[in-house]
Amino acid sequence: MITRFASSIAALVCIPVLVSCGEAPPAELPPLTDEALAAVTDDAGAPKDQLARAVDELFTKEGLGETRAVLVYADGKLAAERYAEGYDEETRHISWSMAKTVTAVLIGMLVADGLLSVDEPAPVPMWQRSGDPRSDITLRHLLQMRAGLRHTEAGDPPYESSEVRMLFLDGRDDMARWAKEQPLEAEPGERFEYSSNTTVILADIAARALTTSDEPAARREAVASYLQQRLFAPLGMSSIVPEFDASGTLIGGSLMHASARDYAAFGEFLRAGGQAPSGEQLVPRRWVEAMLTPSPVSEHYGYQIWLNRPEPDLEWPHPLFPDRAPASMFSLIGHMGQYVLVSPEQRLTVVRLGHSTSEERPRMLQEAADVMALYPVR
Repeated sequence: MITRFASSIAALVCIPVLVSCGEAPPAELPPLTDEALAAVTDDAGAPKDQLARAVDELFTKEGLGETRAVLVYADGKLAAERYAEGYDEETRHISWSMAKTVTAVLIGMLVADGLLSVDEPAPVPMWQRSGDPRSDITLRHLLQMRAGLRHTEAGDPPYESSEVRMLFLDGRDDMARWAKEQPLEAEPGERFEYSSNTTVILADIAARALTTSDEPAARREAVASYLQQRLFAPLGMSSIVPEFDASGTLIGGSLMHASARDYAAFGEFLRAGGQAPSGEQLVPRRWVEAMLTPSPVSEHYGYQIWLNRPEPDLEWPHPLFPDRAPASMFSLIGHMGQYVLVSPEQRLTVVRLGHSTSEERPRMLQEAADVMALYPVR
């Protein structure tokens, strides 16, 4: 009897050991460095240690590429700011395609000024010749990347890319002219075709709305002054430098340079519905709402901006993460991993700048999603 009782006790004692032996113990997280903790403010709107670790992993985790800058604004206040070695708050980072969204705001201000109309034929003289089917292209088609012009954004080899040819080869001196000369490959409005060249056409239309001169210097001055006075200065974007081609056209699809803080200021401006920190409405709220309305042929794209909405017919991975953030989230996205992620329902703007390959970007985006997940929908 005593022997059986002792055996039963021994068996019971072993049960927790057996259970625990079948489970891997949780990995112990390394302690946060002083650098990681210093990146987060005391009023971050999220647990400081968790935010510090999520931001730190964007810089230190393997397989994400090189992160150069991360800024987090929560409820309009700086929550986190960190830079890689060799970069700081004054460093200008290239926008690549994030510039497209700035161009869309430029067009919106001109529409508000009565100088352009989104549903009239796009004011491109060479398209208005009798019998030219491109005369059916509207400003809205251009804004939503559904103009139908022949285009290959990424070619293999690279010199087969329409964007490369426009920026660096036969179109480089007058980029808009080269882009406008392309024939139709689809009916205007029929399908989505991401095109940096389309945005340069929009930039050329903006220049022609602001000046009648064809002189490159006059075109540059007209657009640069308008942007500075009407957008950049009210937002305090003192670092931003837009580039122009030899004909004086803003390279509005890909070439602006600004600090991480200025990109964050632009994201916050969009989150506020087009309002500056002073309360001044720089572009009508209804224009920002139109920018964030899905195109009829692409749920994940608006006016020169990416939307966090499921798109069932994509031939490639979704550029954002609709399974992990609200559908109202949107983003500026630039080549090689430039992001200004804005989530109005979370009152959140997250900037990530750096260099990530196409293979690295999905993993890096999941880390950015981890940062955003620390902030609840309100």
